[in-house]
Amino acid sequence: MPVLSFKGKTAVETYHHTVPHHTLEFDKKLSCLPKGEQPSLDGNLIIEGDNLLALKALLPTHAGQVKCIYIDPPYNTGNEGWVYNDNLTQPQFKEWIGRTVGKEGEDACRHDKWCCMMYPRLMLLKELLADDGILLVSIDGLEVHNLRCVLDEIFGDERRLGEIVWKTRNTDNRVKKNLSVDHEYVLVYGKSQGASLQGRIIDRSDFQNPDDDPRGPYVTDPLTGKATTEQRPNLHFVVENPETGDRWDPDPSRGWITDPSGMKRLIDEKRVWWPPDPNTGKPR
Repeated sequence: MPVLSFKGKTAVETYHHTVPHHTLEFDKKLSCLPKGEQPSLDGNLIIEGDNLLALKALLPTHAGQVKCIYIDPPYNTGNEGWVYNDNLTQPQFKEWIGRTVGKEGEDACRHDKWCCMMYPRLMLLKELLADDGILLVSIDGLEVHNLRCVLDEIFGDERRLGEIVWKTRNTDNRVKKNLSVDHEYVLVYGKSQGASLQGRIIDRSDFQNPDDDPRGPYVTDPLTGKATTEQRPNLHFVVENPETGDRWDPDPSRGWITDPSGMKRLIDEKRVWWPPDPNTGKPR
């Protein structure tokens, strides 16, 4: 299996073993426990502190017991202001410690730093997982390729259960060049062969069928877009209900989500919901 090479990898591969153990200290001022109830590591915990130290502190009581872990690490966009603070002694790390990781083109080692930060934490997370436990990691396109390689190396590519792609916005983000990035990822890995991920039935309780559509129950979404007349003049036109003759002008600041031919197709396929009164709503 191909492996990822990055600056500092040799040092961080075993760094999680050298991280000192810390004892979790109960803070009464921050407690949510009912009055008189004693704190316990068996209950719900909110841990404040460096996440690497917190993970190591959980090992004595939680190693091999956690069924599901979800983490949302820095995406390394250059806008998060995250600082590399792991206490490694090698000279290259001394140059990194305490400094904010810069943007692309400003920091030649930004991806190396991110991989070095993630590696020991992922190693500890694997130790916390039960044999049938799963790990889910949120990430976007900037580091998803590096994250996938690191996780493949730590867990094994045969333990990769899948990759969830989720839509982060309902409309495009108005970029003027290249592609509109409208999605992020969740990488899913199991600790052992016994780990699996099962979906759940989609909640369709808000789906209705007031007009007895033969295609079944449905929900409606707005047909308004996000472009002004100047930006997308082809999305600004009058929409007419062919059965009643009712007409709707576009919102000057938004327009519609499709051009006249696309709107005609939706109307012909009877996929447009018409408000009973054109003065009280817009088609959906």
